Amino acid sequence: MAPSHDTVLLAHGGGGRLSQQLIEELLLPAFAPADGVLHDAALLNSPGQTLAFTTDSFVVKPLFFPGGDIGRLAVFGSVNDLAMTGARPVALSLGMILEEGLAMSLLERVVHSIRAAADACGVAVITGDTKVVERGKGDGIFINTSAIGVVEHALKIHPSAVQPGDAVLVSGDLGRHGVAILAAREELGFRSTLESDLAPLHTTVNELISSGVEVHCLRDLTRGGLASASDEIARSAGCQIELEEAAIPLHSSVNGACDLLGLDPLSMANEGRMLVICPEVHAAKALEQLRHHNPAACKVGTVHSTTTSEQQQPVLLRNTLGVLRPCDVSRGELLPRIC
Repeated sequence: MAPSHDTVLLAHGGGGRLSQQLIEELLLPAFAPADGVLHDAALLNSPGQTLAFTTDSFVVKPLFFPGGDIGRLAVFGSVNDLAMTGARPVALSLGMILEEGLAMSLLERVVHSIRAAADACGVAVITGDTKVVERGKGDGIFINTSAIGVVEHALKIHPSAVQPGDAVLVSGDLGRHGVAILAAREELGFRSTLESDLAPLHTTVNELISSGVEVHCLRDLTRGGLASASDEIARSAGCQIELEEAAIPLHSSVNGACDLLGLDPLSMANEGRMLVICPEVHAAKALEQLRHHNPAACKVGTVHSTTTSEQQQPVLLRNTLGVLRPCDVSRGELLPRIC
């Protein structure tokens, strides 16, 4: 299948509908996994242990923002991708593309931030590479990381494990990262005291598994937010997810910013929140564990019967009046240079 656009658009990197089209039309035909299902990290069978492997690139503007910076973002983002398989992070690589003219003092701050974040996660930076591009070609710093983790549990944490009747949970209030980036961009004239939710999730996931929760699927809510993540899981699992609009936790500043700027809070990026799908009978125990880290964790929906109909909406949103409507995935780029 040929790509449906002649040129690459910013929206192709936004985690919404065009990102999905790029993957489905170009990347999946070339590199599709055997089962055709995409996940945050791939599992590798090795003698004696199962390994998880992931790679990601990080571009954010500004490089330092309320609650974080591109260095912490790179480490925590990779650790979180591994955590979505239940893996314990072990090591990562660090590739940096630097722009000519970048202040060495700023680069030093980023490097120290990377080291501190890696130490906090118990992960070693074991290899890397550095390139420099001409002034005006690199937006300061671009970072690429690849990370390896060890899977030490017997659960199948994967979209294919999702079952009708499962509970859909989120680990905290949503949209903070997107609003923090908005507020940090002075040209937008928007102000907020809200900080990014940037945080590692591997400890939380380990506690869930250790407590006996039968985790079926995990997804960190980065680009595209809850709307994109739930859509991807529902399509991969061949099921329908119904979300309760009133149950979705949103800080008042997130609601205010989205109302002011005409943005969808369910599509706003997060960098320390995840979606958890587990059997309904385990939901209370899962929430107890999640609320040790964030009291706003809650159940936001339910998985419904499997379907093969291409016409059926994968995710529905029920409002306070009980009316169901499709939960749409963003078709454009809400905010470039965000993660």
